[in-house]
Amino acid sequence: MFENLMIFFAKLVEYMPNFGHGLYLTLLLTVLSGVVGFLASVPLVLAILYGSKFSKALAGSFVSLIRGTPLLVQLFFIYFGFPAIGIRVTPITAAIIGFVLNSSAYQAEYLKGGFLAISKEQYEASLSLGMTKWQTVFFVLIPQAFRFALPSLSNEIIYLVKYTSVAYIIQVPELFAQAKYFASDTFFYVHIFIIIGIVYLLMVWLISNLMDYLEKHYYIPGFDMSHLK
Repeated sequence: MFENLMIFFAKLVEYMPNFGHGLYLTLLLTVLSGVVGFLASVPLVLAILYGSKFSKALAGSFVSLIRGTPLLVQLFFIYFGFPAIGIRVTPITAAIIGFVLNSSAYQAEYLKGGFLAISKEQYEASLSLGMTKWQTVFFVLIPQAFRFALPSLSNEIIYLVKYTSVAYIIQVPELFAQAKYFASDTFFYVHIFIIIGIVYLLMVWLISNLMDYLEKHYYIPGFDMSHLK
């Protein structure tokens, strides 16, 4: 038993550069998907709530399609489908595109809830003060909608940390993939997945605390956001 543990930790030290690279890719996928997904979600939700009939139908169909199909299917479609039409993408590029599209659809729904939490009187009051429709949207509604939706957006970032493990299916050598490679080479399956599980748990704990701080910082007095989680 003790001898096996010594061998395991020796192998673990040997694989540390690989695990470091895997952790880097996991965090990269999480941050890019979260940030770019949020930026993409803003025009989506604006199209759904304030756009023309065509833009509402187009944006709504996109959100429904993404939310209605598994993330794995989306990654497969991008990684294996794009080459069929002459577009070559690397595994990491395919993963980033897939996660960004997926996250943007979900974040659009969370932001939509934030917009709907704002009273109609604020919109009408802004117009009565001489602001245009889009000035009202960008300077009055979006800042409040973001703060209302922040608890749900926090959950999306936490989900993304765990969703990145799916990327190993299309050969992205992220953290979970590195654990599988390690286990296949050394046969220490239980040992390494316990450690990797702890690493994911620590990442989620750190992100949860960071997002809790942001929620408190941007909290709107008189509005309880806890029910949105």
